[in-house]
Amino acid sequence: MKNRWSESEASEYIAKFGEIQGKDLALRTYASRLIGEESALVLHGGGNTSVKSSVTDVFGEQQPAIFVKASGHDLAGIEPEGHTGLALDDLQPLRSVPELPDAAMVNELRTHLLGAGAATPSIEALLHAFLPQKFIDHTHADAILALTNRPDGAQLVAEIFGDEVIVLEYILPGFDLSRAVADAFDQKPQAKGMVLMKHGLLTWGETAQQSYVATIELVSQAEGWLKKVVSQALKPKETTSPKLALQRYRKLAPVLRGCLAIPTQNADSPYRRFILQPLIGQPVLDLLGSKQGREMLQSPPLTSDHLIRTKPLPLWLNDLQFDDADRLREQIAAAIAEYAKQYDAYYWRHAEESDEKLERFDAMPRTILIPGVGAVCVGRDKKDAGIVRDIAAHTLAAKAVIAASGSYEGLSEKHLFEMEYRGLQHDKLAAAAEKPLHRSVALVTGACGAIGSGICHELLANGCHVAATDLLGDQLESLAAEFSQEFSERIIAVPLDVTDEAAVEEGFAQVIEAWGGIDLIVINAGLAHVSSLADMETAAFRKLEQVNVEGTLHMLSAAARHFKAQGTGGDIVLISTKNVFAPGAKFGAYSATKAASHQLARIASLELAEFDVRVNMVAPDGVFGDAKHKSGLWAEVGPDRMRARGLDEQGLEEYYRGRNLLKQRITAEHVAKAVMFFATRQTPTTGATIPVDGGLPDATPR
Repeated sequence: MKNRWSESEASEYIAKFGEIQGKDLALRTYASRLIGEESALVLHGGGNTSVKSSVTDVFGEQQPAIFVKASGHDLAGIEPEGHTGLALDDLQPLRSVPELPDAAMVNELRTHLLGAGAATPSIEALLHAFLPQKFIDHTHADAILALTNRPDGAQLVAEIFGDEVIVLEYILPGFDLSRAVADAFDQKPQAKGMVLMKHGLLTWGETAQQSYVATIELVSQAEGWLKKVVSQALKPKETTSPKLALQRYRKLAPVLRGCLAIPTQNADSPYRRFILQPLIGQPVLDLLGSKQGREMLQSPPLTSDHLIRTKPLPLWLNDLQFDDADRLREQIAAAIAEYAKQYDAYYWRHAEESDEKLERFDAMPRTILIPGVGAVCVGRDKKDAGIVRDIAAHTLAAKAVIAASGSYEGLSEKHLFEMEYRGLQHDKLAAAAEKPLHRSVALVTGACGAIGSGICHELLANGCHVAATDLLGDQLESLAAEFSQEFSERIIAVPLDVTDEAAVEEGFAQVIEAWGGIDLIVINAGLAHVSSLADMETAAFRKLEQVNVEGTLHMLSAAARHFKAQGTGGDIVLISTKNVFAPGAKFGAYSATKAASHQLARIASLELAEFDVRVNMVAPDGVFGDAKHKSGLWAEVGPDRMRARGLDEQGLEEYYRGRNLLKQRITAEHVAKAVMFFATRQTPTTGATIPVDGGLPDATPR
């Protein structure tokens, strides 16, 4: 592992943060980020760092203080405020207390915060306080865990590191571990670090650089030993190519996602869905296909730090019938049901003995291992599922190393339960209430126009994962780039031509690959054309028919097949038009083809109701767009309308505003709100149309 310490970078941190937060905390921030940026050391909020320093109190006197990483903060991007300050002189005497339950420990920590509004410090804050060194780093290095998660792990660590390192058997993190670490250090104060079995590594120093370098050196030493003894990778019984694995995943993911969905007993929102993230690559496929694969991999996580993300055990799906859809569903459903049954039994075996009275987690797996496919990682959204995927990648790699040089031994079931059902761990995962579409995936066609982009933004703002689809080009990429600044990984761009049936299938497959399935389909792509019937060119009419009618048909057909496979219902919203009810002169091609599209959606509402798929329509009047997202339809129609009425663009907008009863300008946001009404299932409605036109008396029925 490379030592990335840079004196020039360290000086930059001192210059940036030192004047206000002090040099110690500035360097603590720099070294913590170096650690956090190394995924082989810590992952997603894992690890812990601290520095002992001093602060000036209200009397102008210097008081000893310790700054410890706050619970839940991520070292990779931590700011100085991410290390919570505590009064050190008040914490160190706690070492003499015979026992300190979690609630009492947290109370002591919060009582001695230097700032009343500061975040709660880590569960291991007292561990850092009880050790005498100035800087302390605590990591969950893959190489260290690959040594400790073995039956002979303690002996192996002692042989590799000798007197440089203290070895401490596993103890539940918290007060007991904090005292045990301090006691062990007192017996060997000259040690360079401490290995906590099946947990991680502690290093220390009088400077941030010393502690960081100690981490790098010890981890490098572990990596060197592993490289030397691991002579060959595990050989698969049969080889699966990543290309074939991906094809299989695209096919089974909606079925898997549907089987994972948790019933809610709410008819309008019948399931709590999950987002899926695949981990597919040749090393993973070879590992899953090896003789030792199941025995080695269907085992506890490398460290309890990962447990709150991964559950105690992964689900193993073996011998799946990929070419038999019905049998595939039966196999997946049966395996998930058995996993849930086993998880329930695990919970009840330990719940009565536990002092913690916490809400029980759901019984669904978070990591699913499938020979011939890869690992499938599960979360409530893309971020959570991505964290599980990162942990799975490191876990599988570490277990592969162990398998090639020994046997794996993880934490006991009792220890797993203690950490999974621990209040402090629950608090770490506490988050704001989920938005209405937090666990949902939407596909929107015609996303680059005024209405399409408005719908995408509204769905994203309500927590949805959105695949913005349109014709391939810079406009689509720039739309996704624009929205990703606000909504990060919940927006993807998928090129899709609705007139091409194969392109529609591929578009669906790309969204399934990204998130596991689709719950909402918004059919918005459309073309307009201005011409009288007398002058209408057949080719122009056919072009509209291909997009507005055949495009709708292709989307409805693909949606029907997908929703049947996923098995958890779904929603389709067609962006229709007021022209279905009130057609306009010289607008025959658009009015006729949109009427056909509208009628197809109504028929879909009849055919798909038995699968709990609701199909509804939104019929707006003219939406002109804004500076960023212009209406393609009005680019086509506007010039003719302006010429006919002797108006400029602003005058035409005013004309359309003035003709509706409410004298309202109709915006993309208004249309998007109507889509949201259907997407959130406010009423048990299907086959209905919401007019978004300010009230046009001739656009009936209403």
